[in-house]
Amino acid sequence: MSGFDNLNTDFYQTSYSIDDQSQQSYDYGGSGGPYSKQYAGYDYSQQGRFVPPDMMQPQQPYTGQIFQPTQTYAPAAPQPFYGNSFEDEPPLLEELGINFDHIWQKTLTVLHPLKVADGSIMNETDLAGPMVFCLAFGATLLLAGKIQFGYVYGISAIGCLGMFCLLNLMSMTGVSFGCVASVLGYCLLPMILLSSFAVIFSLQGMVGIILTAGIIGWCSFSASKIFISALAMEGQQLLVAYPCALLYGVFALISVF
Repeated sequence: MSGFDNLNTDFYQTSYSIDDQSQQSYDYGGSGGPYSKQYAGYDYSQQGRFVPPDMMQPQQPYTGQIFQPTQTYAPAAPQPFYGNSFEDEPPLLEELGINFDHIWQKTLTVLHPLKVADGSIMNETDLAGPMVFCLAFGATLLLAGKIQFGYVYGISAIGCLGMFCLLNLMSMTGVSFGCVASVLGYCLLPMILLSSFAVIFSLQGMVGIILTAGIIGWCSFSASKIFISALAMEGQQLLVAYPCALLYGVFALISVF
């Protein structure tokens, strides 16, 4: 037992002292560095030092109400896009791009081949009138016992694509696909008259051939006139009228046979 007591006494004996801790300093950055600090020299009595009232920063009094804080900025009111009331808003057809005045002017230009076309109006992408004329052409064919709606829209799409490529090669300014489809669709109006005659009369005689040739020339001349005025292609009307005559000739064959 005496040996065990001596072992414990030797195990707990150390030269560590609490007095040495109070004088211990830590230097992490070398002697005299910015990280050296003497913890024993800290004066805790500075925490309770009295500060005069005139040196304290004045606090602003709270002027708001409970649960209703005051706003530091005034939010800007949203500005209406069209106006302050529903009366200032544009019509629905104008927002959709449907202008009945321009549709009527284009229709008169097609019905009057010798009338000078307005290039600014004809250069618009208006597909409302062409869709109506295509439906009317298919309806008149339906009255004659010919269900050809698929052929009408298929030939129209192929013809518009071909004319689009041709006009972009021939003109200096270029043209959009919507403008080509709009002009070719409006110039389909005389073909509706031909299909209407086919409901009542037969067009496979001599009179029908002459009438069909006149309608093809009417459609192609109107379309070429509009393209020339819209794209400033002076002196090239016959070159533009030839492919237009081929396209409307296909529609005429559908109406006759």
